[in-house]
Formats: sequence, C-alpha cells, structure tokens
Amino acid sequence: MSLRRYAHTTLLVLGLLTALSAFFVAQLRFNYNFNDFYPAGDPDLDYYQGYTQRFGNDNDYLLLGVEAPAGRTVFDPAFLAQIDSLTHLAERLKNVRHVTSPTTLANTVVEGLGVFSLPYLHPATYRADPARRAADSTLIYRTPGLTGNVFSPDARALALVLQLTPDLEKPPGDSLFAALRGGLARLHIPEERVHFAGRIVAQSVFVDRLKWELVVFMSLSVLLVTGLLLLTFRTWWGVVLPLVVVLGAILWGLGIMAAFGVSIDLMTALLPLMLFVVGMSDTIHIISRYVSELGYGASKRDALRVTIKESGFGSGLSALTTSLGFFTLMTSTIRPIHNFGLFTGIAVILAFVLSFTLLPAMLVLLGKPQLREPRRQGHSWDGVLGRLFRQVLVRRRLIFTVSGLVLAASIGLATRVHINSSLLDDLSKSDPVRQDFAFFDRQFAGVRPFELELKPAGGRDIYDLAVLRQTEQIEAYLANTYGLRFAASPVTLVKSVRKALHGGGLADYRLPADTLEMRSLRGKLRQFRKRPEFSALALPDGSAGRLTGRMADVGSIRADKLNDALRRYLRTRTDSTVLRTRLTGSSNLIDKNNENLTLNMIQGMAIDVAMVTLIVLALFKSLRMTLVVLIPNLLPIIIVAGVMGLAGVNMKVSTSIIFTIAFGIAVDDTIHFISKLRLTLGKEPDIFKAVRYTYLLAGKAVITTSLILVGGFSTLLFSKFDGTFYVGLLIGLTLLFGVVAELTLLPLLILYFYKRPKSAATLPATNRSSQAPA
Repeated sequence: MSLRRYAHTTLLVLGLLTALSAFFVAQLRFNYNFNDFYPAGDPDLDYYQGYTQRFGNDNDYLLLGVEAPAGRTVFDPAFLAQIDSLTHLAERLKNVRHVTSPTTLANTVVEGLGVFSLPYLHPATYRADPARRAADSTLIYRTPGLTGNVFSPDARALALVLQLTPDLEKPPGDSLFAALRGGLARLHIPEERVHFAGRIVAQSVFVDRLKWELVVFMSLSVLLVTGLLLLTFRTWWGVVLPLVVVLGAILWGLGIMAAFGVSIDLMTALLPLMLFVVGMSDTIHIISRYVSELGYGASKRDALRVTIKESGFGSGLSALTTSLGFFTLMTSTIRPIHNFGLFTGIAVILAFVLSFTLLPAMLVLLGKPQLREPRRQGHSWDGVLGRLFRQVLVRRRLIFTVSGLVLAASIGLATRVHINSSLLDDLSKSDPVRQDFAFFDRQFAGVRPFELELKPAGGRDIYDLAVLRQTEQIEAYLANTYGLRFAASPVTLVKSVRKALHGGGLADYRLPADTLEMRSLRGKLRQFRKRPEFSALALPDGSAGRLTGRMADVGSIRADKLNDALRRYLRTRTDSTVLRTRLTGSSNLIDKNNENLTLNMIQGMAIDVAMVTLIVLALFKSLRMTLVVLIPNLLPIIIVAGVMGLAGVNMKVSTSIIFTIAFGIAVDDTIHFISKLRLTLGKEPDIFKAVRYTYLLAGKAVITTSLILVGGFSTLLFSKFDGTFYVGLLIGLTLLFGVVAELTLLPLLILYFYKRPKSAATLPATNRSSQAPA
C-alpha cells in the first residue's frame, strides 16, 4: 500500500471514530455535587448514608439572610412586614418543604384540651405601644434557639431557614433561586442586603462558573499556543496540524468519559485544558525532528521514517510517564479526583496514538515544505543552544551551588505547608458567594453542619430521663467548649413540650425533675411524634435520636482538633451503658479527606518515581543514571512546595493533585532527552559529544514544549476558583523550574555520573566545548 493510500485510510478510520466521540460528547452534562467529594469506600460514609435514611441529609437547607435598613433594627414594623411577605412567598414555592421564619415562630402553650400558638412578634402594635416591642425583644433574646438561628445577636438581621426537597439538583434549584430573587425585587428589598448560603447555592454558582471557565480557558489556550507554534515553526501547517491532533484527542477523551456516564465537575473540567497543553508535546517533538531532517537535506519520505523511528520510542515512554502521573490520582478516595486521573491519563495515551497516526498521515498528504537550512541562519537554534551549552559547562560550580542553596531553602519552607480546607475554600475570600457564607458565620450560627447520632443503651429509649440528661451534658459541652452556636436534639423537644404544658414560661424550659414527671410527659410527647420537627430529631419508636446544629466554618485543622477533643469527652464523660454516640455528617466526611491527602500524594509520587526508575534502568542499566534523571525533576517539585510554604498556600483537595501531575509532566522532556541520548550513544561513543549533540537536537523541542505548557497552565490564573488558580500557578512554576533544571543540571549530572568510556572519563574543559557551533 502506498503512503498516500495508507494516509487516506488512516484519516477515514480516525474520522469515523471522531464522529462517534462527538456523538457521546454531545451527551455530556455538568455536575457539582458535594456528596461526590466524600471519601468513597470509607466506613463513615456508609454509616452516614444509613443515618440520612433515618433522619435526612444535613445540608438540604437554604439560609436566606436579610439585613434591616440602615439605622433600623429587625423590630422595625415595615421591615417585618417585608419578611412576613417573603416568608409566605417561600412557603408556596415548589421544593420548599418547610420555612422557619421570625414572623411565623410562636410560643406554644397547652391549656386544658387546647393548644395555642402565641407569636413572638407583634409588629402591628409597635408604633403605638413601644413597651410591647421591648417585651417581645426581651423574650426573643432570652429564648434558647432563636438568637443565632433566625435573629442576629445585634438585632440587625433576620434569617429564614428553608428546608428543601432532599438532594435537590441544579435546574430546580436555579428555578427556586429565580423565584426568590423575583420576590425580593417585588418587595423592594435591595440585593446588597440579601445573603444566601447552603449546598444549592454552591451547586448553582460552581456549575455556571465551570461552563464559563471551560470556554475561557480553552479559548485563551488556543490563542496562546497558536502564537507560540507560529513563532516556533513559522508555517501554517506547523500551527494547524498540532491543533488538529490535540483537539481530536480532547474530543476522544471527553467521548470516552461521556460513554462511561461521567459528568464534568470541578476536577474533570480541567481535562480539556490539561490535554491541550500536555498533548502538544509529542506533536512538537515530531514536527521539530521532521523539520530538522528536512533542513539537513533528507527527502520527505526519509525525514518521516527517521522521525517516527527515533521519536516514537521517546514519545511512547514520555506518554507512559505522563499518563501514569494522572493514573496515580486513581489512588484517591475522592471520586472527582479519581475520575480526573483516569480519563486524563487515557486521553494522554490517545494523544500519543493520534500523534503517530493522524499527524504522519497529514504530513504525507502535504507537499514537501520549503525550508531554509537552519545552519545558514545567524540566529539558528543550534547556535543559541550551542552557546547555552558552553555557558552551562563554564558555570557548573555556580549551578551546583545555587541548586543546593535553593534546595535547602525550599525544604525548610515546605515544612510550613499545612493540610487545611473549608467548605468553600475554592472560592477567593473576596468572592460574593463566600462573603455571603461568611455573613452567616458572623451574624448567625454559621454554615457548617454538625451531626451526632444518639443511641440509647441498656433497653432504654431516647426519651429515658437518664439518656436525656446525658444528651443535655453533651449539648452544654458543645455550646461552651466545642463552639456549636445552634443545637437541636430530643432534649429540645422534651423541654419545649414541658414549657408548653406549663404556660409557656421560660422558667419551665427544662427537663423533668424526676422519672415520675417524665412518665406523665411521655403521653403528651406521643401526640407530637409525627410532626416534622419531631421526626427530624428522633425516630418514632424512640430507638435513636439526633443532635444536630450549625457552627462557623473553622477549617479542617481546627475541626480535627475539636473533634478529637469531643471524642475524648464522649469516651470519658458519657456513660456508655446509658447512651452511645457517633460523630457523623457531611462536614465530618469532608474533613476526613484530609487524612487521605498526604497518603494519596505520597503513593502517587512513589509510583511515578518507581516507574521512571524502571524506565531509566531499562534504558541504561545504571542506578547512577536513575539519580541523574530524578534529581532535576524532583528539585522543581521541592521548590514549588517551598513556594507554597512561603505564600501560605494550604494543601487541600484541589491542590493535592499538583505534585503528581507536575512530576509526570515535567519528566516528559527528560525521557525524550535520555531516549535521544541512548540512540546517540549507539553512534557516538564519546559521552561529551553525545550529550552535546543530544542537547542541540532536543533543546528546541524541550524549550518549545515547556513554554507551551507554562503558557497553557497560566490561563488558569484567570480562574475565580482558588484551587484552579493554584493548580495553574504551581504547575506552571514547576515546569518553568523544570526546564531550567533540564537545560542546566541534567547535562552536567550526565557528564559527571554516567559511566563513560575512558576517553571521556573526565568532564571536558571549556576549550573542548568551544567545538559547539556558533
């Protein structure tokens, strides 16, 4: 089969596969679900899932905070009228199951056979009777469970708590938001006085931003890479062909992801950009070598043959190490990271396949390009790289000294990196959504859910007086020591019913004095057991209960310390023969991710290093050569860890992927370099000449691919997500430091430590290096 017929057949087959991929890509959907970031396979996750079946999710709510007009308090009649109208509007909305509002809360009183609800607020009388306003205010701020939940401590804001349909997805959540915002506009409540918080808030905002940023990043990357390719090759086909190959690989990668039913989330949204900049490497190495062979006088057929033969091996190894850098992310128990690593790794291999099928087929069908001889140009790459190689040899002591000092400083700074995360740590502190969440942390109980399951022991039920007293002690610890600002439990139910039976006075908001009183109270409790507020805190048969609450988002480091102290308190101060407890909840699961971050990162790096070691051993059968390759690639990783420590960047879910990905990408150029060196050593026994020739041959592709990689990742600096911003910044810095190490440390380490023939047993003097072309 002729080359042209082979090329046409290849393009036909690849075109059909691309059309199939496009069909699946059209079915891709965006998703942002907090539940996906729980540690998969963790026993605590299984326990929490059973817990939600009994009591419901702890994050199926929406907080709506409204500040009073300037110079007024929440007891202003006009403001309360707006809140009351807003409350009734919210109660009528689809997917809203219950609304807790200051204007509908009432003090329940049982008299005889009647049950009466006395409202806490009487706004219609405040203008004529200021004393009534003062009395309502005093009662509200003395009643447990109101301040911090629906009334701010400074009386400057009110909050509505909307209980929503479980696991509400984005489209109905967006409709709910639109209806609420429309109601707020009709009530003439300015947006700057309104604050939202809750899972569906983050869900809505994150998905919308993911869609926008995906378009922005890809557009910026295409423009940037196009410019760099044009500067490098100065031909239209040197720009178009790499773009066609890489965009095809992206389409294939997304198609496979869609075929497996995986949606685009905060992590997999990075796949197109990652592949666009990473997948460009093989095409640049191929075209650079092809152009070089043509420039040195080879025919088109011979240039392609030599290029495929000599680049295929190195590109295959580099694709293997790069994809492995992503595959190691599959060790993560966090499903989005696992999926990102799996499908990006697959896409990298697909990019390699297309680079050695689609790209050669297109080059065959193109006419032989008219190129100038590179050695006849005064500013050729050979001349620039030759001078750079001489400078590396001349300044070798300076390079080693600076590298050692930078390494020592980076190790010291890296010790300052902490593993810490918060509920919205991927949003900058100035982001309006994060500021809204912070508003509830400042003015109300907070946004971080707290869950503790209560299981009576010794044949008791949740309404046993001994169980209730133990629960009350735990509540006191949580309020006074732990930092819980709002709590509700079966104790709340019993105290409320007792208060209602005794005329609604605050003095009677307490547990029964003895078992006899508790026994008489049980009959009344049975009447309320089917009410939503009761079923949310205790099972109908009384076999288990729930202590739920909210607190400020203190971050995972502080939360871990608080939880450790709480567990010690529960072990030492709670009688397990009366009550058993277990900490659970969505926040607890997200915190547990931090326990796995370090382990996952170490496992990923260990697998990467082991794989690179095996490759080098297979190529050179030398342990010293393994160190030669690893040092210039691990050094940038350590430097970036030092940068993180210096800048105060925490290790968290989104930034934990940086090191394994960066190492897998950075080692790519090294693999290309040493594979070319191995081929060169087969023809040139003198190690110095072989290293110098490889340096000139591979240097252009190393610099070009590194610039494209750094430029591509730099587009992430425009992200509104802190995690994505730091992924772009830190991986970009790693690759920038990596190319410097590649062009300075790597050749020196090879010349010093590689076992060379006796004729090249010593590092060549400066005058020997003067043989490099000018």
